[in-house]
Amino acid sequence: MTPTAINLPLEAGQNITLSPVSWSRFEQVLAELPQRRLSRLAYANKILEIMTPLPEHERAKIVLADLVKTLLRLQKRPWEALGSTTFKRQEMAVGVEPDECFYIQNYQAVIGKDTLDLNSDPPPDLAIEIDVTSITKQAAYLTLKVPELWIYTQGKLTIYIFQEDQYQLSNNSLIFAGIPIIELIERFMKRAKIVGVSQMLLEFEEYVNNLLLKK
Repeated sequence: MTPTAINLPLEAGQNITLSPVSWSRFEQVLAELPQRRLSRLAYANKILEIMTPLPEHERAKIVLADLVKTLLRLQKRPWEALGSTTFKRQEMAVGVEPDECFYIQNYQAVIGKDTLDLNSDPPPDLAIEIDVTSITKQAAYLTLKVPELWIYTQGKLTIYIFQEDQYQLSNNSLIFAGIPIIELIERFMKRAKIVGVSQMLLEFEEYVNNLLLKK
């Protein structure tokens, strides 16, 4: 599809890829899209991807974010959650909108800010993606040096840690060191489909409290 042939809005589940796309065209597309929308963009290497998730995608990202927030709260750690904020840097010609993202180590840098400038503000400490195989999205996160990237697909959590200018596959989270995060996320995401989200979160909180008491 040519960079000018964009039919908006996209239907749920519809994805389009445009190439080559200039930075100015990328910003034009951002401006054309409504502020409140389900679609998410990724831009890197002059490739623009526009993705509109299905309801089950949105449900999964909300539940996973609830698990992260619950764990942070139980650890008594402050954070700022910025959802699907647009992160972009013109000089790097890159932009991305995560499904969910968190500032944890750098939470103080974004408190009270309505807009972010990655020329002076840090990228999120944790980005979360649901059912994403997009090379463009991963390239954008890599260019922005997002420290930790989680990809949750078909009931499985994959963790990537930014090290030595590339992403390394990891069995552990640096943000939640000492916590079996992959096991917990996969187990309780599955549990939510059986007992519902609210009951699952109660069970998760009890489990994590017991886990933390043993440390």
